[in-house]
Amino acid sequence: MAATTESVTNLNSPNRAFPLERTRNIGIAAHIDAGKTTLTERILFYTGMIHKIGEVHEGTTVTDWMEQERERGITITSAATTCSWMQRPEEGIYKAYSGIKMRVNIIDTPGHVDFTAEVERSLRVLDGAIAVFCGVAGVQPQSETVWRQATKYGVPRIAFVNKMDRTGADFDNALESMRTKLGANAWPILFPLGREDYLKGQIDVINKKAIIYIDDNSMGSTYEIHEIPDDLKDKAQAAYDDLVAQMCDLDEEIGMLYLEEKPISIEALKAAIRRQTIANRFVPVVGGSAFKNKGVQYLVDAVVDYLPGPLDIPPAQGMDPDTSAPLEVSANDQGNFCSLAFKLWSDPFVGKLVFFRVYSGKLSKGDTVYNPRTNKRERISRIIQIQADKREDVDTCYSGDIAAIVGIKNITTGDTLCDEDHAILLEPPSFPDPVISMSIEPKTKADQEKMGIALQRLAEEDPTFRVFTNEDTGQTIIAGMGELHLEIIRDRMLREFKVEANSGKPQIAYKETILMAANGEGKLVKQSGGRGQYGHVICKVTPNERGKGITIENKVVGGTIPKEFIPAVNKGFNEAVLNGVVAGYPVIDVHVDIIDGSYHDVDSNEMAFKMAAIFALKDAMKKAKPILLEPIMKVENITPDEFQGDIMGDLNRRRARIMGIETKGNLSTVNAEAPLSEMFGYATAIRSLSKGRSSYSMEPSHFEQVPEQVKAAILEQKS
Repeated sequence: MAATTESVTNLNSPNRAFPLERTRNIGIAAHIDAGKTTLTERILFYTGMIHKIGEVHEGTTVTDWMEQERERGITITSAATTCSWMQRPEEGIYKAYSGIKMRVNIIDTPGHVDFTAEVERSLRVLDGAIAVFCGVAGVQPQSETVWRQATKYGVPRIAFVNKMDRTGADFDNALESMRTKLGANAWPILFPLGREDYLKGQIDVINKKAIIYIDDNSMGSTYEIHEIPDDLKDKAQAAYDDLVAQMCDLDEEIGMLYLEEKPISIEALKAAIRRQTIANRFVPVVGGSAFKNKGVQYLVDAVVDYLPGPLDIPPAQGMDPDTSAPLEVSANDQGNFCSLAFKLWSDPFVGKLVFFRVYSGKLSKGDTVYNPRTNKRERISRIIQIQADKREDVDTCYSGDIAAIVGIKNITTGDTLCDEDHAILLEPPSFPDPVISMSIEPKTKADQEKMGIALQRLAEEDPTFRVFTNEDTGQTIIAGMGELHLEIIRDRMLREFKVEANSGKPQIAYKETILMAANGEGKLVKQSGGRGQYGHVICKVTPNERGKGITIENKVVGGTIPKEFIPAVNKGFNEAVLNGVVAGYPVIDVHVDIIDGSYHDVDSNEMAFKMAAIFALKDAMKKAKPILLEPIMKVENITPDEFQGDIMGDLNRRRARIMGIETKGNLSTVNAEAPLSEMFGYATAIRSLSKGRSSYSMEPSHFEQVPEQVKAAILEQKS
């Protein structure tokens, strides 16, 4: 897949600082509190980008730059930063890019499930990722979500088992949970030397050396290369043999060397690991501790050695905006300009920022870009490279670069920006639907207009945040991925837009669907002198498979509904599904067939057929056993054994299903599925039940039918 040396030279612009083959675009993703931001901070320190390490708990990190992030000690928005790295030539250790300066663009993503959109859109534009796991907890619920997202976009990964200095850290357990829970073909290339208080460094499995970090005031910058201690030689040899065995199975070149009984050099083994990692068939695993400054430098070496550059990944897939014919875009500075806008951000100093990833060509100040979704052209007046919250103006950005444009209009997340003469639509990232909503109203009349502007800006930035007006009450409703998500939105409204607002109680985003097929008929006949209204639609609804959404098919034969009215019928159906027949919630996963109808030569028009379609669908839905669905959350609770009974009893009261219990030492991990409606205030409840010693995480899983007694209570509240 990689380009030859000669062809690589032709792909690079002579003006770019780092050629494509020496560029890495990576993300750091994991479960909340696994140590992503701490790891990013160490990488920036060791690459010379910062001269003092910031700490999450002190609120001094580079990538957690928002006030809310620093106060809460969590990442809310993904932050992009750029650094350069040169692998040190070290005696007795082979490194593929030793002595060559590389550019590494890093995006630090949030771990909290409420901000999953940030991970989704970052992974869409990255070439590789470091998946961080906690050495004590191993694979956690959000780790699985992040892993699935990376798999969806085909992003090659390196796994970093962090926090090996913590009490209870177990590298082998974490490795095993990656294989069993994630199905990852994960094998160590650098495993920790010691653990907990005795963590000294790493064993380099491939080079068969020990890397010992010096505990002095230079924050882990210095280390020494030693022979592997005698008591670990057998373990290191077994890890090497396992690694070679895996490569023999996966890689043809190593397999042939093995069969021909030829020696497998370190260079050949590393090249094979790189090939199989890029092909997403292998996951190299590194162990260490970011907080204790042990193992980060060799992790960056592994990023350079094994993760792909822009030339190593398959071409970006898109389609012709006019013909929908499939098109491909390969990394090439000399090619036609093509990029994907993956994030919008309102910056208090420079205004609206559009983050974009260049897939092909280059973009300079003064160039004009074309947006095929809107058919609009825009002149680029300013391009900036981001260092978290710092801005650096650049004249040109090239293929493989991640940068931001200032002041571009009429753009949304997922838009393609390209050369007008070679228009292409790249596939945008996909985002989950909100699961929680609340009403919001301005405190004063003066806040009214400001609130509208603030909500519009925030909705533009965040594809999982929605704003709409309740037709019955006239209230403004905001919807998002969780309580924390909406809390941060309100906080940002106050701090960034100076809007004070009152909010109602959080409401669950219920959905409706059907259990059986049924026909429905809708007719609009109005005659009041002069031209009347006539529309007549007969449809059939059937349950769709979960996650398929609303699909519509025209099965009208003989022209009983003229072709020109079919779009109006489709519009009517799409409007009707916004309010279901059970309790007025949106309808999901239903297939609609337009099967028959009739028309009037004079009185039929688009509005009449749209209304007839709404009546027909509502009629069919009522006969098709409509049901109410509620969001179900996946809950993981880690608790000392003594509180396990109380925690499980509390979950049972919350209509939860216990999916399994794992015991490790004196800690129990209770896995359950529970309705979101029952999980409000859960953090406070478990704190009092466990004297503050239990912790939990929660993420959306799926929708399930609401039990009858609960449904009755919901309908009563709605009425």
